[in-house]
Amino acid sequence: MKKRLSIALVAHDQRKADMVSWVKYNAPLLAKHDLVCTGTTGSLIEKAFDEQGVEASVRCMNSGPMGGDAEIAAMVVRNEIDLAVFLIDDLNPQPHEADIQMLLRQCRLHNVPIACNRISADLMISSALWDDESYVPVEQTYVKFNRDNPNQ
Repeated sequence: MKKRLSIALVAHDQRKADMVSWVKYNAPLLAKHDLVCTGTTGSLIEKAFDEQGVEASVRCMNSGPMGGDAEIAAMVVRNEIDLAVFLIDDLNPQPHEADIQMLLRQCRLHNVPIACNRISADLMISSALWDDESYVPVEQTYVKFNRDNPNQ
């Protein structure tokens, strides 16, 4: 696989503090990769890196409601994202729910791992498979399930 990843970081307002905390905890590891963020989340992440004296590549897109989720989804479609961390606020309605669902769907369709909570983000970012050059993710297939012959 790859040693230098392109990682998308997105967090809703009620999850931004959690994202900043996660980024600070993982700053030395994240600084080795290219980070793509939605607008406000990206500015908070840049500030967190600055406070820790860590230099990192952080590219900010628009805010989520202004199209940032859609911009990152387009990057997923173009195979420009290797991993996504999207801390979603499941307790409050979002005005751009369609864009959120589109980003999640594109990650699933294009075989991009997406973490929606800190523990899955920790497990994904620390996976030894990123450094295993012999590991190649299996392409997803979409075939109709045959009830009469489940092995097909």
